[in-house]
Amino acid sequence: MTQPSVQYARDGFFVSPPVIPRDLIERVQPHIEAVMYGQYETGREPIRRWNPGDSSTAIRKINEVHVSDKTILEFVTHPEIGRWAARITGAKAIQLWATQMLYKPPGGNASGTVGWHQDFQYWSKIWSANSEVFTAWVAVSDVKEESGPMVFVPGSHHWGLLNAGDFFDHDRDRTRSEIRVPLGRQWAETAAILPPGSMSFHHCLTYHGSGPNRSLSPRISFAIHLRTEKSKPVEGSTDHYITDLGDPEKAPVIYRA
Repeated sequence: MTQPSVQYARDGFFVSPPVIPRDLIERVQPHIEAVMYGQYETGREPIRRWNPGDSSTAIRKINEVHVSDKTILEFVTHPEIGRWAARITGAKAIQLWATQMLYKPPGGNASGTVGWHQDFQYWSKIWSANSEVFTAWVAVSDVKEESGPMVFVPGSHHWGLLNAGDFFDHDRDRTRSEIRVPLGRQWAETAAILPPGSMSFHHCLTYHGSGPNRSLSPRISFAIHLRTEKSKPVEGSTDHYITDLGDPEKAPVIYRA
């Protein structure tokens, strides 16, 4: 069996077995619903990209939800997330620096599609080149083939930052056509099928996207953006992701060797 660190280095992603306890998965679900509809246990508002009354078929994306609810904070800082992140990267420390709550409605609407992209397209203004920043994507619901799972392009993190594609474009064929695969490389796709409580980790340069949710249930997950000690903010950045790194409530360290 291939070691997780070897697979992550080779493919740019790794899928864990279920590691989040079933009781925590069950406990967090009403808290997800509460935050989605504007109820904040801590009194601190997240950064909303979807509000009640917006499109019912679009992905519901709400950022920094961990500051708004204690059970969500417990979920996204669960020790297994840090342990697996350190296992695949060899890191001495893992710090959470951002979260996203993601709810993809059922029904198969195209507005539930995420275009092909590399995360570092959006992070290069806050993190220096070669920073070890990556994502843990944790399934709350059962993510099957028909649920619109994340789909990765194995090895694409070796291509460098291409600055092509677009997270927000619902036409995946169009975003794919914008990406020039380097000579000698191959475009292949692998879907991350995840039972509740399992995680996919992906490198900040790994191309990924997702299709519409054609199942009968919503696809619910958290995207947890992480960094290791091998990361450095862009000098002079005033982005809140960087200025909040010293705040243990907004950017907790979830693993130390």
